Amino acid sequence: MQESKNGINYTVQGDGDPVILIHGMAASLYDWEALMPALAASGYRAYALDLPGHGESAKPDDPGYYNAKSVYNQVNAWIASLGLTQPPILVGHSLGGYFALKFSLLRPQELRALVLIDPFYTLQQISPILRMFNRRPELSSKVLGLVPEWLVNFVMGMDPISKNRYTETARRHIADDYMRASPCIMYTPASIVDLTPQLWKIVTPTLVIWGQRDLTLARSSYPRLVEKIPKASGHPLPGCGHQPHIGRPKLIHKLLLEFFERLPIDDNLG
Repeated sequence: MQESKNGINYTVQGDGDPVILIHGMAASLYDWEALMPALAASGYRAYALDLPGHGESAKPDDPGYYNAKSVYNQVNAWIASLGLTQPPILVGHSLGGYFALKFSLLRPQELRALVLIDPFYTLQQISPILRMFNRRPELSSKVLGLVPEWLVNFVMGMDPISKNRYTETARRHIADDYMRASPCIMYTPASIVDLTPQLWKIVTPTLVIWGQRDLTLARSSYPRLVEKIPKASGHPLPGCGHQPHIGRPKLIHKLLLEFFERLPIDDNLG
């Protein structure tokens, strides 16, 4: 069931305790297509949204709309509009992990747990070349708008990790999501705040999952994240890249259920 509120497109499956899935950069709620029905079948109510500028959500031609603070506020307002009667579990991938961490820092009593999949939380995770582009979002947004679809498909096909793990349909959807994202989304990572100095404040039970062959963000950053969050545990995945929830959804589902079962029932229920 797909719906839209205040420009945010989202889908819902299942009944039970709420789990909110937040995708990464230039992706969409399609990232969770395999995981959502599995969570619903396991007794959870799964929500997945298209971040502003992504998928079927609104794409205004206004760079300010894509500022990281603005995007966080929009996601926060969308969560509030759901009228949840229980604190949700947030599952964030890459840039979605950044917003999940921000929510945990700013609204800890409204959250039951965090799952971070190859999360983005500091610009130090990206290469110096990408950092240079990140400082010029007006330039990188133009580059994004000029990338032809055939090149995206070619890169996806050449990546040995995605080629071995992803279906042809999954690769096509990833490429389609990249092409339909607003070029202005490049203003979002350019405006994030380094969360490293604040990680010790996070009191939410947290599971960090990452691919040991991640080619997008620095793999060494994930164990450091686990060390800095007081209630965090880590689970590296050999042979996986930056999107294990797409390449290995059954494994991610298993890890999520094991983590959920370990959560204290009264955690963060105030």
